[in-house]
Amino acid sequence: QVQLVESGGGLVQAGGSLRLSCVASGRSVENYGLGWFRQSPGKEREFVAGISGSGRSTYFPEAVKGRFTISRDDARNTVYLQMNSLKPEDAAVYICAQARNSVLQTRAFGYVEWGRGTQVTVSS
Repeated sequence: QVQLVESGGGLVQAGGSLRLSCVASGRSVENYGLGWFRQSPGKEREFVAGISGSGRSTYFPEAVKGRFTISRDDARNTVYLQMNSLKPEDAAVYICAQARNSVLQTRAFGYVEWGRGTQVTVSS
C-alpha cells in the first residue's frame, strides 16, 4: 500500500504563488495517474489538477486553468502542484491522490489512494 504525504502549504497573499509536493512511499507510483483535489469546510472535494501515468497528459478545470500546473518526478516518487496568481477562493486543504491506473482521472471515484492534505490560506 502506498502512503501519500503532502507539503508546501501555508499562508500567502493574493496574487502570490505556492508549490505543493506530494511524496509517495511504500511503493512506486510510476505509471499511475496522479491528481490534486481541494476541500473547504462545507464544500465538496474539488478536482484541481490531474496528470497521466506517462506524464504526457494533464488537465485542469476552468477555475484554475492558466494558473496551476502539475508535474511529476517518478525518480523521486513525487507529484507537484505549482499554484500561481492565487486568489482568496483558492484557500482550502489540498490533497493528492493516486488513480487506479495510468489514465488521467478527473473525478474522485477514479482515485484509490489519498493523502491527508496540506492547508493553503490566501489573504486578500
